[in-house]
Amino acid sequence: MDHRPIRSFVLRQGRFSPAQQRALDLFWPQWGVEYAADSPLSASRLESLYGRQAPLIVEIGFGMGEGTIALALQRPDWNFLAIDVHGPGVGGLLKKIAENGLTNVRVMRHDAVEVLTHSVLPETLDGIHVFFPDPWPKARHHKRRLIQEGFVRVLAQRLKSGGYMHLATDWQDYAEQMLAVLRAEPLLCNRAPENFVERPETRPLTRFEARGMRLGHGVWDLWFERRISGGK
Repeated sequence: MDHRPIRSFVLRQGRFSPAQQRALDLFWPQWGVEYAADSPLSASRLESLYGRQAPLIVEIGFGMGEGTIALALQRPDWNFLAIDVHGPGVGGLLKKIAENGLTNVRVMRHDAVEVLTHSVLPETLDGIHVFFPDPWPKARHHKRRLIQEGFVRVLAQRLKSGGYMHLATDWQDYAEQMLAVLRAEPLLCNRAPENFVERPETRPLTRFEARGMRLGHGVWDLWFERRISGGK
């Protein structure tokens, strides 16, 4: 097994718009969560961050935050921890949180592999969302794809018994790789009757995805759950 850390992104910061920079300056102290490998997200720390106890969903790679906001509005009874490395997207999400008056979203600006490996404790999460991760389409770059055996094991261990993992991609060969890796993880079981699921209504349709669908691009959703302890 390859135990080298996955480096699934290239840090292309781009330029902050004035609004994104202003949101980062104003709202990071309120809704941002600093990464520290020696400061895990314990139950007491999570309760302090959100001001309550509620189901916790981690989203890995939120882009500009459209889907995160839609889900947070849809499920005010859930807590969301959105993780991404790209500064303008972080600023954009913080701006949208403020505009929508949301209290159930917190943001981490760090490598999700490190966050899930070192900060999130086992059996903590009710759900994990990985929507449209970088497909790294060239064969020589496939080793940089996020969804690989070692990291999937970490993700499965962070789920509570019965917790779910929802992934989506518009690259068929990546979808097939995801399916194979997830099916090989003994802690997980596929809840789809035929490998993939139709897009659940709970996953918002982004502008990027809608454009792809108009162009005839396919999208593949996967829904796996952590096996219930003592069950199948």
